[in-house]
Amino acid sequence: MQHRFNEDIRDITLSHREGVSDDEAAERIRQHIPQHDVLLAGFPCQPFSLAGVSKKNALGRAHGFACETQGTLFFDVVRIIDARRPALFVLENVKNLKSHDQGNTFRIIMQTLDELGYDVADAADNGPDDPKIIDGQHFLPQHRERIVLVGFRRDLNLKTDFTLRNIARCYPPRRPTLAELLEPVVEAKYILTPVLWKYLYRYAKKHQARGNGFGYGMVYPDNPESVARTLSARYYKDGAEILIDRGWDMAKGEVNFDDAGNQQHRPRRLTPRECARLMGFEAPQTYQFRIPVSDTQAYRQFGNSVVVPVFAAVAKLLEPKIHQAVTLRQRETADGGRSR
Repeated sequence: MQHRFNEDIRDITLSHREGVSDDEAAERIRQHIPQHDVLLAGFPCQPFSLAGVSKKNALGRAHGFACETQGTLFFDVVRIIDARRPALFVLENVKNLKSHDQGNTFRIIMQTLDELGYDVADAADNGPDDPKIIDGQHFLPQHRERIVLVGFRRDLNLKTDFTLRNIARCYPPRRPTLAELLEPVVEAKYILTPVLWKYLYRYAKKHQARGNGFGYGMVYPDNPESVARTLSARYYKDGAEILIDRGWDMAKGEVNFDDAGNQQHRPRRLTPRECARLMGFEAPQTYQFRIPVSDTQAYRQFGNSVVVPVFAAVAKLLEPKIHQAVTLRQRETADGGRSR
């Protein structure tokens, strides 16, 4: 099978073209995207309320998701699901998707998936212990909460007894420590310059005085319980959300920030390889994951990625359902194929 990388999905879904009918878009999708049992997707958190209200001809529907989600990447995901009808899907987004646009965005997403004929696991659980919100810190030392929507095609009756609450069964018996993910020696370019460190230090002090928590996120490798903040796509700018302590003396810094001896212990940012380990792309102190891009590109890509063990755990929970889906597909194929 040919693999496609870094292409504009709209060239497949035709969502950027005016006047494309539902049938035309579906046929194009079927030509380029093979039949599949599970669809995995992530999409930006975009408001839907004004996303394309005038484009009511998309998918041939005057109301509903076609009107409200046009112009967002979620709309392209919807078109693929609608055309290919996979047995299951796994959609990932930031935790704030639930509260985005005063809850309107999430409401429309759930309504849309329901319209498509899919049941989302734990859909009714929306409290503080919502099992759809999974924190990567249960697997690796990074606080990274993401919402995971697992959908089952309603007519296949696959959803029975499935809940993401069982993800706890997949937690590792021992989480790697931050120190185990770090390189013993790094290049000088990853150590903050005196100017940048002074800026971040003063910025944090200013906000502390105002009573809020804005500022850098220092983590201490000597503490086996250290958990980093969420790695973001902006990490390449200054690395502020995750700084690795190198022995900086806070008390001495308060007295004389420019002390020459203390300056030798300025904190550093993570290297791209350490980011790969923090996201679970490779095991601690291994060098198997290839990073063929610049540091800036790597930081952006890791910051936009997912914690790999989290989704390995979701896949493990789904394994029996996937086997069941494959069996049903084979029966459908024997009976003449899926209807859509």
